[in-house]
Amino acid sequence: MADEAHSGGGLEFHPMDQFIVKPLFGEIGDPVHMYTITNVTLWLALAVLATIGLLVLTTSKRAVVPSRGQSVAELAYGFVYKMVEDVTGKDGIKYFPYIMTLFIFILCANFLGLIPMAFTTTSHIAVTAVMGFGVFFAVTILGFVKNGVSFLSLFWVSSAPLALRPILALIELISYFVRPVSHSIRLAGNMMAGHAVLKVFAGFAQVTGGMALIIVPVSILGVVAVYALEVLVSFIQAYVFTILTCVYLKDALHPHH
Repeated sequence: MADEAHSGGGLEFHPMDQFIVKPLFGEIGDPVHMYTITNVTLWLALAVLATIGLLVLTTSKRAVVPSRGQSVAELAYGFVYKMVEDVTGKDGIKYFPYIMTLFIFILCANFLGLIPMAFTTTSHIAVTAVMGFGVFFAVTILGFVKNGVSFLSLFWVSSAPLALRPILALIELISYFVRPVSHSIRLAGNMMAGHAVLKVFAGFAQVTGGMALIIVPVSILGVVAVYALEVLVSFIQAYVFTILTCVYLKDALHPHH
């Protein structure tokens, strides 16, 4: 995590090493092919299992007096259902299962990444882009299926002056196609940045020598503070990704300005 440099007696940090994709079996440095089982594969599978465990196993034996797992599942259900209903309206409720699964999966993946020595799958743009572009294509197709050609009215701001409408239409069109990029980069960037800062603080906690009595306690406090912030960020980023999905879904269902 932190190594004493041979020249100058300083410290050399490699906070980005934690994001390297490595084969789960075999030697480090072996080539990674599309069929290779990697650390990403393992932690994505664990996130899927955690999602199934929370949404299926904890609610399979529903009781009047809920267990802890059932209570968490019911709270998450009510939270996301209210979000979908408030943002998209009654028409969007039928798409609640997809949005609920997306929220819980991202939440589980984010929290699993906080386990020491774990791999944060949502820090990789390849993972978040699949979800971001999946939402983009889903709502775009849905928009045309539900509204036909009138879905294009989403880009025509009829309330604006006529002279400005073509310019605004171009801006709206560009912003629409930027959505999946910003949607995925926001999640990956926030998760990567937070974990990189954690590793930097943890590296300083290994300092030896005369300054260790000052640097090490401050670094440990920094790790605790950043870790607590990352717990909050893990939830907030899952919430932001989900509520933006609801906003895009609303545009597909009701494209008229």
